[in-house]
Amino acid sequence: MARAAAAGDRFVIDGGHPVGGTVTPSGNKNEALPLLAASLLGSGSVTIENVPRIRDVETLIELLRGLGVQIDWAGDHAVAVDASRLRDSRPDVALASEIRGSFLLAAPLLARSGLAVLPRPGGDKIGRRRLDTHLLALRQLGARIALEDTYYHLKLDGRFRGAEVFLDEASVTATETAVMAAAVAEGRTQILNAASEPHVQGLCHALNAMGARIAGIGGNVLDIDGVARLQPARHRVAPDHIEIGSLVAVAAMTGGELRLQDVVPDHLRMIRIVFARLGVETLLEGTTLRVPAAQKRVIVSDIEGAIPKVDDAPWPGFPADLTPLALVLATQSEGTVLIHEKLFESRLFFVDSLIAMGARIVLCDPHRAVVIGPSRLHGATIVSPDIRAGMALIAAALCAQGRSVIHNVRQVDRGYERVDDRLRGLGARIVRE
Repeated sequence: MARAAAAGDRFVIDGGHPVGGTVTPSGNKNEALPLLAASLLGSGSVTIENVPRIRDVETLIELLRGLGVQIDWAGDHAVAVDASRLRDSRPDVALASEIRGSFLLAAPLLARSGLAVLPRPGGDKIGRRRLDTHLLALRQLGARIALEDTYYHLKLDGRFRGAEVFLDEASVTATETAVMAAAVAEGRTQILNAASEPHVQGLCHALNAMGARIAGIGGNVLDIDGVARLQPARHRVAPDHIEIGSLVAVAAMTGGELRLQDVVPDHLRMIRIVFARLGVETLLEGTTLRVPAAQKRVIVSDIEGAIPKVDDAPWPGFPADLTPLALVLATQSEGTVLIHEKLFESRLFFVDSLIAMGARIVLCDPHRAVVIGPSRLHGATIVSPDIRAGMALIAAALCAQGRSVIHNVRQVDRGYERVDDRLRGLGARIVRE
């Protein structure tokens, strides 16, 4: 059972101890959230397995229950969702404002009732996160949209209508919104410039299990023949490659040997390439990823000694959600590297806390930072600004000398399941207060 984090929770961490052992990654948060929303499209019960018990999932489940959806936990990490008694199209404002995933309800609510009234979604404060692409896709598929005060009023007459939808950016959640609408649209839809992240693929496979007809999964062009209704189905959420990357960074920085079981190797290709550039060796043994102990961690220069760069990109590029972990890892590797975060203009601002801990970082602008390593970090009192920066600061505290106190850890609880308990099981000295 997930523990509800109090607003004042903090982590107290004594750093300088190896983190290692054997662990199975949690399910992918960014796959579980759209699957919960897509369950509204099915007739009867949809079972989702390997659901992470994190705060964002619990919030979306509470939102759905408020709309009349029956959701039952079938064990620790499986839910059965039955939306046959859906009675409302206006999600609770306070809850919907907490998570960005609340906007994933737009297409399913329109398909079921022809109406969706949604507040501006919440989520991490990492800069502007536009909804324009979501709204563009819904309009092209037949929805009418008006913004009144702080609410989006969306309406649909009858079914969605198939169309050619060209997304102006390869947005993950906009692609998921378009896919859910197109799955039950009348006629054929082609989505161009679609995102292809593992969690987008997972949603498409789940919808196909429910009777949808989606082709091109894993690519940037999706061809979808709409069906009138979807059926009950069962789907297992893939392991979270972001959590895997986070734990690899922690083990490498603290010198521990770590074995991550039941991974999907194809989801880790670029992550392993980038971590190797930062001097971290990882070994694949079937579906187990091993991080050897006590690595040298030397940054690999580009040809002719040029300073290398780590930058994020749409899949199969390096995930933006791992950029903060790569940056912290670079502070413990020998050499110089440019970190370029292209998507969010506020995501790198957490480096002030790392500099206060002793890291040598030059923040060039909101998107670029030069890291010169290795730096001897020392404990400090710091604040977690968002999910991924919060995890990066935990990693920094675990390899720092002395004690650190990290406030606002409820942000980290939104994306990582029982992170303190699981790290403690791997040898970390971390306590929640």
